[in-house]
Amino acid sequence: MSPPIYNPAHKAILDDLFLAIPGVEPGKMFGYPAYYVKGKLFACVYENGVGIRVPAAMAAELAGQPGITWFVPLGRRKMKEWIRIDRDKSDEYRNDREIFSAAATYVSTLAQ
Repeated sequence: MSPPIYNPAHKAILDDLFLAIPGVEPGKMFGYPAYYVKGKLFACVYENGVGIRVPAAMAAELAGQPGITWFVPLGRRKMKEWIRIDRDKSDEYRNDREIFSAAATYVSTLAQ
């Protein structure tokens, strides 16, 4: 299995954004940098973007907006609560803070 490929510049910005959210801890998901809240995965750096878990209705609303698609890791299948945000410039992820905060809040409310 080849090592995961992701954009380290994106990871640096996402570390800054995610680790500023109370309760968020860094980790790994299939070798990719990932972020957990209350032990549950809510985001991961993946290839040239970031996968984010949000409520299903929010995912449906966001998917299709510029730079946002359904998250389909390893080409498996679309997951109804996961979107992928791809930004050309790492700093552009700062504009997605509201989505990131909503994702962390949502995942923190899910039952273990």
